[in-house]
Amino acid sequence: MLKTVMTSALALGIATSAMAENPMVGGAEMLETRNIVENAVNSEDHTTLVAAVKAAGLVETLQGEGPFTVFAPTNAAFAALKAGTVEDLLKPENKDMLTKVLTCHVVGADAMASAIKGMIDDDGGSHVVPTVGGCKLNATYSGDKIMLEDERGRTINVTIADVAQSNGVIHVVDTVILPAM
Repeated sequence: MLKTVMTSALALGIATSAMAENPMVGGAEMLETRNIVENAVNSEDHTTLVAAVKAAGLVETLQGEGPFTVFAPTNAAFAALKAGTVEDLLKPENKDMLTKVLTCHVVGADAMASAIKGMIDDDGGSHVVPTVGGCKLNATYSGDKIMLEDERGRTINVTIADVAQSNGVIHVVDTVILPAM
């Protein structure tokens, strides 16, 4: 009887640790049973990103099966762009450019931080990450911190990694990824 109870307790402990909770993002609980869009709309830190995804017509895509890895810039990341940039991108006549910028934040795979670090290690310290939008990001890491370099040579830091979604993963980033011009 005691052996059965101990075995059950051990199994429960293993199952619980295997299902670690997602980090909170923008003051909201991120449920891995929800898709990328369903979670993003609840984050107070991603209202600009959500508005941009809607303006670009990408809601249905990012609610799709995936898998997707999204490097999700915060409102502060968008605010750090040159004055007027976000407003210009959100104009209907600039939808193609907005779509290009947003899809440079998306990878067609489910890449948790450990997988990204493994690819970086396998490639000798940096790994080229091709995005859905055709951008090539250079990924590196230091300790637990993953950094990306966009095509303009700008550094993007992952501030919250491994936010599991039903159709992939979100990594919150502090800078908007911009394609080469």
